[in-house]
Amino acid sequence: MTSTTTRRASYGRMAAVGVIGLATVLAGCDRDASVDGPKGSSSASSATGTSAATAAPSAALAKFYNQKLTWEDCETGGSKCASLKVPIDYAKPEGGTVNIAVLKSPAKGDKKGSLVVNPGGPGGSGVDYAAAADYVVSDKVRKAYDVVGFDPRGVQRSAPITCLDDQQLDGYLGADPSPDDKAEEAAFMKGAKGFGDACKTKAGPLLGHVSTVEAAKDMDVLRAALGEPRLDYLGKSYGTFLGSTYADQFPTRVGKFVLDGVVAPDLTNTEMNKGQAEGFERATRAYVKDCVANGSCPLGSTQAAGEQKIRDFLKQVDATPIPVTNDDKVTRLTEGWASMGIAAAMYDQGSWGQLTTALQNAFNGDGNALMGLANTYAERDSSGSYSGNIMQAINAVNCLDRQGSADTASYEKDQAAFAKTAPTFGPMLAWGTAICGSWPVKATGAPKKITAAGSDPILVIGTTRDPATPYEWSQRLAAMLQNGRLITYDGDGHTAYRRSNACVDNAVDAYLLQGKDPGKNVKC
Repeated sequence: MTSTTTRRASYGRMAAVGVIGLATVLAGCDRDASVDGPKGSSSASSATGTSAATAAPSAALAKFYNQKLTWEDCETGGSKCASLKVPIDYAKPEGGTVNIAVLKSPAKGDKKGSLVVNPGGPGGSGVDYAAAADYVVSDKVRKAYDVVGFDPRGVQRSAPITCLDDQQLDGYLGADPSPDDKAEEAAFMKGAKGFGDACKTKAGPLLGHVSTVEAAKDMDVLRAALGEPRLDYLGKSYGTFLGSTYADQFPTRVGKFVLDGVVAPDLTNTEMNKGQAEGFERATRAYVKDCVANGSCPLGSTQAAGEQKIRDFLKQVDATPIPVTNDDKVTRLTEGWASMGIAAAMYDQGSWGQLTTALQNAFNGDGNALMGLANTYAERDSSGSYSGNIMQAINAVNCLDRQGSADTASYEKDQAAFAKTAPTFGPMLAWGTAICGSWPVKATGAPKKITAAGSDPILVIGTTRDPATPYEWSQRLAAMLQNGRLITYDGDGHTAYRRSNACVDNAVDAYLLQGKDPGKNVKC
């Protein structure tokens, strides 16, 4: 992953449903976004009425839909910041509320409308993403749209859910992700339960209300507050799941929708884990093939040997971690950190050279470079500080969206099965959603087919060797949607728009700017 163009996030303990296609640029717009009681106030003021186009689904929600955003200068970057008030529980809108942080990068030309963006996660900051609008969308789209992002409930500036302190999170992320025996399985499940118990203690009532369905409802309140009759939206990775969930609830309010790097909404936990294991395996094979072809590859002279060397290395650091000397808190590169570092480089082929150097160093007993990649993955720096709460919020969201199993035998079975098709990543990603088996709040969501009947055309983009959101998931959603349009990018890395392919970029821009329907199946 290049230092200036790609970040991501993990799914479950380590599997990456990925955050981002972009940008380490920060907004510096850290406004108050606390959870309020029933009488809490917001920086969003009430409008004097609303049109049918932006009407609330019910009278009880009218006060939220009637908000008018009060924009102020953000602390840095020339963007505008505001706060949107939403109910903690949409079934009880008279109860407590949450302030949602919103950022707008104003259109550079004649404004066509507002384009809401989400980078993924769950747990990625839409505020930071919109602040990086120059990289997120093309120059033509920047001229025509206000690019708007929000931190979803429970994320970063919007009442962030933080269960563990930084040092505790270090221990959790560095732990063995692929238990080899009953004792290690017990330790793994104990750590997972401890994480959930800490969330229950610290997060309060919001812990039961950070589902994707609720974030999608918040997005419709934001649409109304922006004064838009329909929502124009660009979602990447998990942001596609948020987008399809919105389209399921509000199909006639779908405007121009671009879903890039798809998380299909009907995936079970097992399908999710297996798909990601195979996606990362596919990307790793492409990386090793490239390394060997370039010559002087520290992995060996053949692809098979190179893939095996990575697996042997992970077993080695599982048994005997190697030193890390330039980190203030982590002194040993464990299997957890090492696998995270390797996974991080799979998000962008521009990072493959960096990974090769990091692996060469690690083979020689120096874990610093691979730990640096892992830090990028975890949004962590070498002082041990995390810039956001993505590695914590991700579990809170995922475990509300899909109920997990507490049956270790099911994960043992998956571990053996996944290893056959994904021998490098299968053994660890088989346990990717085990934390949800002991989560203290019962799931409110479940896998669901979404057709969004009655919506306008929805663009779905899939990359053939995407590690985190396998191409098959994009095919799956495009076929499921009543008006899905599939753009296939034959390439590497996570997501496609604004990464490396003019064919993809031109099709998306023509759709956003002229409403041009690209057709059912475009190949790039």
